[in-house]
Amino acid sequence: MSGKLDEKGGSTAMSVRMKTRVLANRLWHGCLVLSLVMAPAAGGRVMAADADTAWQASRQMVLVVIPDWNTNHGVLRTYERKGSAWQPVDGAQPVTIGQAGAAWGLGLNTPQTQGPQKHEGDGRSAAGVYRIGEAFGYASAAPTQMPYRALQVSDYCMDVSGSPYYNRIVDEREVGEQGVAGSSEPMRRDLHLNGDQLYKVGFVIEHNAQGQPGAGSCIFAHVWRSPTDATAGCTAMPESAMRQLLAWLKPEDQPIFVLLPQAEYEHLHGAWHLPAL
Repeated sequence: MSGKLDEKGGSTAMSVRMKTRVLANRLWHGCLVLSLVMAPAAGGRVMAADADTAWQASRQMVLVVIPDWNTNHGVLRTYERKGSAWQPVDGAQPVTIGQAGAAWGLGLNTPQTQGPQKHEGDGRSAAGVYRIGEAFGYASAAPTQMPYRALQVSDYCMDVSGSPYYNRIVDEREVGEQGVAGSSEPMRRDLHLNGDQLYKVGFVIEHNAQGQPGAGSCIFAHVWRSPTDATAGCTAMPESAMRQLLAWLKPEDQPIFVLLPQAEYEHLHGAWHLPAL
């Protein structure tokens, strides 16, 4: 528009005003486009153009899909990224999750508003995308490349909201008896709870890594008691499946754990660049 005015002999001042107006219009439209990209989509799902930025470098994925928010079981699959595409590694494995189902947790993905929100003691597993943290177990060592914590009788995961150690595994010998007061999560369950084997081998799912009070804590993948026993919020599976996962996971591949209900998966898998089921 300003070019045409100049060709017709319009004044320099008019040209500058028109160019300024065009630039302002472009900037305004740029802001509008940005706000539309970041705004919640229908149903409160937040869809960003670069939604998977936080895990674009990840090359291993442990994926759990559940039927809906309120079911306590699902199917686990594993994938490796080849180029820009996720390729399946092993077959499907049944798992159990939280006894009350799942709820959006605090992980790598943009916070979502559609669906239940994870909070302490709700009996729900954390839905979303998460880093896989350290492995742990009762044995002094395990065949895995992941960082491994040999659990001690003095190790506890702090599930007391407001504790300075909230959502952390700590050693009572280091933080003191008062530091673990109130915890319902002794990590050596075999020694504290009559031989319980749930934490015989497992890994940390890094939900609420910043320890936001009340947002949920101590979310793990671990051994199940049986195919029909749900958890307090973790993901559980046979010991053989857990050991196979740990032997496969590599820290340099920045592995992630993804848990979603089927409907959410279908809606988000494109924007989040998740594998097709």
